[in-house]
Amino acid sequence: MPLPADLRALQVDLPACPRTLLELLPLLDEGNEQGADIDAMATIVEADMALAAAVVRTVNSAMFGLLRRVDTVGDAMRYLGTSEVAALTYATALRSAFAPTPQLERLWAQSASCGLLMGRSAAALGLDPLRAHTAGLFARCGQAVLLAKAGKPYARMLTDAGDDTAALLAAEQHEFGVTHAVYGNALCASWGLANEVIRYVRERVTEPDTWQVLPAPLRKLLLLGHVAEAVVAGADLAERCQALAAGSGWSAEQLQAALAPTWARLSASQRS
Repeated sequence: MPLPADLRALQVDLPACPRTLLELLPLLDEGNEQGADIDAMATIVEADMALAAAVVRTVNSAMFGLLRRVDTVGDAMRYLGTSEVAALTYATALRSAFAPTPQLERLWAQSASCGLLMGRSAAALGLDPLRAHTAGLFARCGQAVLLAKAGKPYARMLTDAGDDTAALLAAEQHEFGVTHAVYGNALCASWGLANEVIRYVRERVTEPDTWQVLPAPLRKLLLLGHVAEAVVAGADLAERCQALAAGSGWSAEQLQAALAPTWARLSASQRS
């Protein structure tokens, strides 16, 4: 798709959507687990060594706690279901689109945790699990673009800003004339992600009190992401749920009940 003028001015080429993702996504039916052709999906996944390894590794991880090891892609996919496979496909495709660096590895680890926490919590809150997981994964993909293109200067910018999103956005705007949210928005659009995910990546850097004018599903996705990102960064789950519950349509207890089981398993698996 044609890039916005501000992106063209910076002359940044966005990574192309990986072939495996293009082949696999048409077989995924987000709303119907029974409709997916698991055998056809397994054939595509097995042809991509990185994705096949990620699928088998994930199903055997502490997050699932299986009593026996799963060794084949087909069995792993039957256990995970199409939504989990789709999320893994997105995550693997996103990683493979950028040359690995220590800073990017830290970004991917945080994004993977946010995506998993959002995706596993979504159904209990009336949200689509795959879209929630994908939103968490791609939330900071614009930062990956800037790390790939601006290297050490942008890495220093991230370090200097720390957890101050406003400071980071101001620095990006001053240095590049555009923020990482715009790059992320463009990358998600060029990869054909769901419109809700595209808008999430653009809007997540705005202040929560401005989200009231947005469509309810997007607003709730943003609120869930806000809590998930804060918790992954070290904030207290109960406190964040209490702070964000007002106006969300959920009680603090609902938010915490949806997030707590996955956060407990995720925290335990990271310690093991």
